[in-house]
Amino acid sequence: MAKSKALSLLGLAKRAHQLIDGEERVLKACKTKTIKLIVLASDAGENITKKMKQKAHFYTIPLIDDFTKTEITQAIGQLRTVVAITDSGFARAIHNALNP
Repeated sequence: MAKSKALSLLGLAKRAHQLIDGEERVLKACKTKTIKLIVLASDAGENITKKMKQKAHFYTIPLIDDFTKTEITQAIGQLRTVVAITDSGFARAIHNALNP
């Protein structure tokens, strides 16, 4: 239930243009400090996982890896391994849905 609510919020963030998708775009946005939450697929490759976790730690951005690539793809309608939320309200709602 909580996981499906968080995935619904991901889709809503996409439609509200509050979501950045794709590895390169997320990495670029990390440097501008516009990201409030990084969502990384739990089945992502070793290199992207290491890179995203390092960036999240360096820029103090929360990172969750509770979803698979398939779940993220179904939620936002595009094949993606990593996405980032730019709105603090969506980020907080997703975090609260996963950690009640």
